[in-house]
Amino acid sequence: MDRLKTSALALCAAMAAAGAARAGDLVVHAGTLIDGVGAQPRRNVSILVHDDRITGVKDGFVTPAGAQVIDLSHSTVLPGFIDVHVHIGAKLPSRTNATEDWVTHSAIDRAFDDAVFTRQMLQQGFTSARDVGGGDDTVAVRNAIDEGKIVGPRLWVSLEPLGPTAGHGDPRSGLDPDLSHPGWDAGIVDTPEQARIKVREHKRRGADLIKMMPSGGIASTGDDPRQQLMTDEEMKVAVETAHSLGMKVAAHIYPAGAIEAAVRAGVDSVEHGSFATDQTFALMKQHGTYLVPTLSVFDVFYAAARDHPELLTPGTAKKELANDLLPKQNLPRAVKSGVKIAYGTDLGEGDHALEFKLLIQNGMAPMDAVFAATRNAADLIGASDRIGSVQEGRFADLVAVDGDPLADVSQFEKVRFVMKGGVVYRKDGAPTAQP
Repeated sequence: MDRLKTSALALCAAMAAAGAARAGDLVVHAGTLIDGVGAQPRRNVSILVHDDRITGVKDGFVTPAGAQVIDLSHSTVLPGFIDVHVHIGAKLPSRTNATEDWVTHSAIDRAFDDAVFTRQMLQQGFTSARDVGGGDDTVAVRNAIDEGKIVGPRLWVSLEPLGPTAGHGDPRSGLDPDLSHPGWDAGIVDTPEQARIKVREHKRRGADLIKMMPSGGIASTGDDPRQQLMTDEEMKVAVETAHSLGMKVAAHIYPAGAIEAAVRAGVDSVEHGSFATDQTFALMKQHGTYLVPTLSVFDVFYAAARDHPELLTPGTAKKELANDLLPKQNLPRAVKSGVKIAYGTDLGEGDHALEFKLLIQNGMAPMDAVFAATRNAADLIGASDRIGSVQEGRFADLVAVDGDPLADVSQFEKVRFVMKGGVVYRKDGAPTAQP
């Protein structure tokens, strides 16, 4: 693993330069500020920055002596966006044969993709993200970003999703049974004791959180998305062990019964939740469990199943066409229930801003969509004291658009300015030069 991490870091560093040096004291003049705290935008605001942190937010345009001015007085400024469900090296299904790619690429190959896609994600305005289901490559890329060797969002990463043999996360499903790989068992859990051990192993290997797959899935061969596949006790032990180590648990789940079992087991978030009922949402609200709807991935995979079924994992196009339209239909019920919702796309390559449009088109108020991608996402990650809002003491993570994103949802896909930790990575709609 050490050799893999070292190689991946060296290769990724060669293909993407580190960010520019911080400029000390800055002041950002924001014509409109959506700060991720209040429900109403603020007008004509100055955001004071020292090194990587916000030191103050003042009414009016003020310029402290010696501070560099960034003029966004004709723009709308928001906190850096947060995507809490990404797979940083995942390729778009309409352009890649999933099985061929899986068996012909190593973790080092994936680290190259990780570096490219995380750089693109940052340019789209996503200054933080949570990878829910990677490997040693994602740990290495997170560390490389933190150390300034490559450019990308701040990452919180899990490792291989925990789930049973023949479940959604079993890499062997659909392959020649004689094929094997040492890493293909890293997430397999068939007993409560295995769940306990795998959580501890993932912590040792550098995971920030645990991802588990209590139900079947859609983009996988042989399993049923309407069945619970992990036992209640396996889920309970995995969650208890993760929480004892200070790690949150994200759970990929579709059917209502499995969601309710996972919520009672104490998971922190339900990813997808496509077949949830009013009763399910009420239980989630009671326990404070987040829903991460991931409408983007269903849009992307539905189109791939319709137009390029031959590229998908064998036997999954039928599942995609039968199930991918349901999450949109279910979102209004989730919104009405008052369950907490955080922003997630389930993408790597691709447009991470797409989720804004899908959330708003399917029943969420525009400001609530902003909160889902800022303060709610930060709360789910457990980093509200650092990210998710424009407040004193938080990282200076800012994005800006020319228009009003609350009135024109397309503005979320037209980010003109990106600052992460006081460093400008996009200005006037183009990437800044990096040394």
